[in-house]
Amino acid sequence: MNVPLWLWAATIGGMIAILVIDLAIVDHPWNKKKGPQEFGVKQAAWWAVFYIGIAILFGIGVWYYGGATAGAEYFAGFVTEKSLSVDNLFVFYLLLGAFSVPKKYQHEVLLVGIVIALVMRGVFIVLGAQVINAWSEVFYLFGAFLIYTGYKIVRDHVKGEEEEKDFTQTPVVRLVKRFWPVTKDYHGSSLTVKIDGRRHITPMLLVILAIGVIDLVFAVDSIPAIFGLTQDAYIVFTANAFALLGLRQLYFLLAGLMDRLSYISWGLSLIMVFIGVKMILHALHENGVHVPEIGIGLSLTVIIGIMAVTIVGSLVKSRADKREVARVEAGAKERNDETS
Repeated sequence: MNVPLWLWAATIGGMIAILVIDLAIVDHPWNKKKGPQEFGVKQAAWWAVFYIGIAILFGIGVWYYGGATAGAEYFAGFVTEKSLSVDNLFVFYLLLGAFSVPKKYQHEVLLVGIVIALVMRGVFIVLGAQVINAWSEVFYLFGAFLIYTGYKIVRDHVKGEEEEKDFTQTPVVRLVKRFWPVTKDYHGSSLTVKIDGRRHITPMLLVILAIGVIDLVFAVDSIPAIFGLTQDAYIVFTANAFALLGLRQLYFLLAGLMDRLSYISWGLSLIMVFIGVKMILHALHENGVHVPEIGIGLSLTVIIGIMAVTIVGSLVKSRADKREVARVEAGAKERNDETS
């Protein structure tokens, strides 16, 4: 797509406006008496529908003005980035728990995390587009990296390494603690406080720093993935941005389902491997090797299919596990009654 500079500016300005409206309505910065409130499931559901609706309307606009190929690339990129953002949510879930962030401040932390993620991914998109334009063989590197990432996701899931990480002791957090004293408790949403004449860091700042590091790691994974679907920088950026904008609402909506999505890592792994293979085939084709290429229509179908099967399979397994636990507990109760 040949996107003029004014459209880039209008798109970014529109996204900033959406975040400001979200902040004004949800976080009530103008109402000091009301202050931050806990984010309810019903409220999260409405906001999640709102953000997904905006993303779909934008995609329809891309399809109408940019053509079917551009529209399909956008929706494939959006679904992929939205799927990968679920993995972000698992880590955010563990991180907020590790730092014991009060529920009424969690949506503020997540908002800052999303802004950091948008900035970092914007930088990576610019760099990635420059690298691809200068060196098309980078698709081999990206493809191999995504295949390895897919393998690593499953390996870590099987080993349970993600659950064993101590997010309160990351290198960045330890570095900050070396130079500044850290308060034991939260002081509202303040990042620093003055105690006995000395400036102290609060756990709120440590959480934000930890989220920034995590966003950097996820940007390294997600940007090559979407470049495997489209090389249009505008589509790459907007698909990423719309996938991230409703992330904090999705967090509160899925918080109760985190433990039930047991197959999500397998689904994400398959998507990464699929896109990695697609990138390598594309690179071979560009270098004159006669190999079949995977079209964007097939890519969109495969990605949606994998996530649908993953989510349904996870929920079915969760229900089966609950029935099994109930059966075992009922059997143990019957045995206790017989012995007594």
